[in-house]
Amino acid sequence: MRRPSPLPQSPVASRGAAEKAAPARPSRLADAAAPRATEREREEPTLDENPTAPVIPLASPTPLPDAKAASDDATTWEGTDAADVGFREVFKAARARRKALRAEIRRFTVRQRRRRAVLLGAAASVLLLALGTLGAAYSPLFGVEKITVVGAQQLAVADIADALSGQLGTPLPLVDESAIKAELVAFPLIETYALEARPPHELVVRIVERTPVGLIETRAGYTLVDAAGVALSTTATPSPGTPLLTITGGVDSEAFAAAGQVMRSLPEEIRAQVTGVTASTPDDVTLELGGTNTQVVWGSAEESAKKAYVLRATMAARPPADVFSYDVSSPDAVVVR
Repeated sequence: MRRPSPLPQSPVASRGAAEKAAPARPSRLADAAAPRATEREREEPTLDENPTAPVIPLASPTPLPDAKAASDDATTWEGTDAADVGFREVFKAARARRKALRAEIRRFTVRQRRRRAVLLGAAASVLLLALGTLGAAYSPLFGVEKITVVGAQQLAVADIADALSGQLGTPLPLVDESAIKAELVAFPLIETYALEARPPHELVVRIVERTPVGLIETRAGYTLVDAAGVALSTTATPSPGTPLLTITGGVDSEAFAAAGQVMRSLPEEIRAQVTGVTASTPDDVTLELGGTNTQVVWGSAEESAKKAYVLRATMAARPPADVFSYDVSSPDAVVVR
């Protein structure tokens, strides 16, 4: 078995060993070899037996303003075992963080929350006021206790009020208009009506009566009609002061519609003198003035307002007692006979 060969040595170590093993030479030879050794040392740098890298000290960093506090915290945490930080401490820290966050949010939204509170308060006040008003309006506090009839001339006010007495005690917003209409239909003289509520307890009924234009002779007697041909009443004998209508075609004809329009356009003082109206077509309406038997040739119902104005002025200048007829069919050229 062969022995392992020795490891190679460094040049410095081998040279040192050789110098130790070589015998001492005379001083002359050493002096002569000294310059060569100096040249060799210049060519090859001398290596130490234990080479080490130079140590350069680092400058200590400048501590931050809160370095002491940070070091204290670090020392504290280093001295604390991780097992000592439990769920309760984490929960408290999280709750403190949420509380601080909510405080910041409230601080930055205080104006918005104040504006929102004002708007909500105003809306709630309006809503409560509306609900209170509606509740009071539909309660017995605003029940009907008085019915006032306005516009009745030929009809008796007490009769109309008695017919509507079923609405007494009903809150004003709940008054039944269909029931009131059904009661007023029984009065033919009522042409139109309107209801008006006067809180807290009054109901006003405004009516417009039909205007009778004359009597039409029928089998049942004499029927009083208005301009629309609605029968108002029927009597066995003609009523005094009411003109007798002689219309070809009856109340459904165009002649009757023209005669009714003419009667409604007459002034009250002239209408009171009319005792008869005749018409066979819509263009030949003729009036008869009682007492003097004076005729008024009216013609058609066109320009009735102008014809009525011209007739009144002409009758003032020429009274019916001295006139046989007034022809106002052409209002710009009145003919008096």
